[in-house]
Amino acid sequence: METKKFLLNEQQIPTAWYNIVAEMTNKPAPLIHPGTRQPLKPEDLYPLFSRAAADQELNTTDAWIEIPEPVREQYRIWRPTPLVRATALERALDTPAHIYFKNESVSPVGSHKLNSAIAQAYYCKQEGVTNITTETGAGQWGAALSMAAKHFGLELAVYMVKISYEQKPYRRSIMQTYGAEVIASPSMSTKAGRAIITATPNYQGSLGTAISEAVELAMSTPNCKYALGSVLNHVALHQTVIGLEAVQQMEMAGEYPDVVIACFGGGSNFAGLAFPFLRGNLRGKTDTRFIAAEPASCPKLTQGVFEYDYGDEAGYTPLIPMYTLGHNFKPANIHAGGLRYHGGGAIVSQLKHDNLIEAVDIEQLDSFRAANLFARTEGIIPAPESSHAIAAAINEALRCKVAGRGETILFNLSGHGLIDMTAYDRYFAGDLQNYTVSPEEIAENTRKLEKILGN
Repeated sequence: METKKFLLNEQQIPTAWYNIVAEMTNKPAPLIHPGTRQPLKPEDLYPLFSRAAADQELNTTDAWIEIPEPVREQYRIWRPTPLVRATALERALDTPAHIYFKNESVSPVGSHKLNSAIAQAYYCKQEGVTNITTETGAGQWGAALSMAAKHFGLELAVYMVKISYEQKPYRRSIMQTYGAEVIASPSMSTKAGRAIITATPNYQGSLGTAISEAVELAMSTPNCKYALGSVLNHVALHQTVIGLEAVQQMEMAGEYPDVVIACFGGGSNFAGLAFPFLRGNLRGKTDTRFIAAEPASCPKLTQGVFEYDYGDEAGYTPLIPMYTLGHNFKPANIHAGGLRYHGGGAIVSQLKHDNLIEAVDIEQLDSFRAANLFARTEGIIPAPESSHAIAAAINEALRCKVAGRGETILFNLSGHGLIDMTAYDRYFAGDLQNYTVSPEEIAENTRKLEKILGN
């Protein structure tokens, strides 16, 4: 296969993350304390998160935040990641478009999630924390934090969404190999889990449920903090190392993207790739389109409401200004477990509200068709989550073919699918299906939201 790779060296790993909020004209509305209903202050987050993560979460003034050298030292294990031009895919599509992808699947755990896991584990260790908790959907975040926790000598408990716990046993095995305790969520080990199981005994779980359980355990365990894998601002911040590298690599390629695409669950990998390029738009220097590709079965950006909502099912987290399907939304059991989240992060939601980014929803079968084509042309079997971005990129490339325009398309390959082969088995056997959500279901699920934003 012909491959065009654009590689950086270790010295070109960014030394600072990019905080897009500092340069946004319309900044996101503040997070709201679930008890006092007042805007959140950093000290409100200190009991739950490391102080550094809490300070970064609410930082709206500093565009650049230094990456600690011990974090950059760990980044050097797999960063910088390659930028690849997908020439074989271009030929298969017979498109005049140039298609590039940032290959985050080369990390030791096979996804982009390690970029924030290393940072959050480091900050907890610096603070003298001994235990951390988290949630995971498909298991990519849980695997990443398990590796990071072991490196910094932290004990980790992971609440894994039950359907993924059953569908993806090898992700569970990876976490256990690194020394983490893995609990299927909802579980009987927390008040939130017991309440959900009592109300819905056969419920297969959601990220909102798993977050509730992880937060509860963190708040009730001495010297323990919680680490989140997506949604919140500090997670998006850490992921910008992806886009900052990609900006340098696109310069090496002699092109600049007309379209930037990433799959969308809570927003971490989309933000990581998009925000450094979006900086050019905010400063009036570029006119790039940004597309978040979410599953049609969990269409928060394309069909949700823009309002304050909890980040978890039990209502333990701060209220977040987000596009949401309602924190009690029960997503279909699709194989892209990392995208089964009810809301988008505050930054991405504000950017969508201001029409600075776009969103599309992708059917499950379309995502697997795209994944299969990508594997057969580029040689990489993508994760089901990443396949949504591939499907969106293919759609854009075919649009260019019809229009006769040679645009430059960049997408994020957020992870590989080598631990997701049971999903591919079901696809080839014809056992997978599409799921849709009716407007009536969304309206019923969001009608009780407080109308704080007035939308």
